[in-house]
Amino acid sequence: MGAAAALHSAACYAHGKFSSGTPYPITLSAVVSLSGWLPCSRTLRGKMEGSHMAARRAASLPILLSHGRADEVVPYRNGERSTEFLRSSGFSYLTFKSYNGLGHYTIPEEMDDVCRWLSSRLSVDRSR
Repeated sequence: MGAAAALHSAACYAHGKFSSGTPYPITLSAVVSLSGWLPCSRTLRGKMEGSHMAARRAASLPILLSHGRADEVVPYRNGERSTEFLRSSGFSYLTFKSYNGLGHYTIPEEMDDVCRWLSSRLSVDRSR
């Protein structure tokens, strides 16, 4: 559920409020989703349309979605669909990375990719 929560949080951040209407209180710098799905996909595009602030936030938020092609818990296609929904809703700073043979767990290659992606997006010095 962590990946679903992260992607829902990205949508709430861009929209500026939670689904309940409560203002979203923090600024996100990046979002990482491992083997997840977007829970608010049916309503996201409608919430984003007509709001220049939401469009600007969505376009500038770096998002990494990572998914194993052999995921037995959250099907790989759900990861692809989530990526498509996010892109079509204005989240253009998006990376989708797939891993052949990977199930619903992580491997060192994936963690290395996440570290590299975060370091490059957040300008983190990895020499420490």
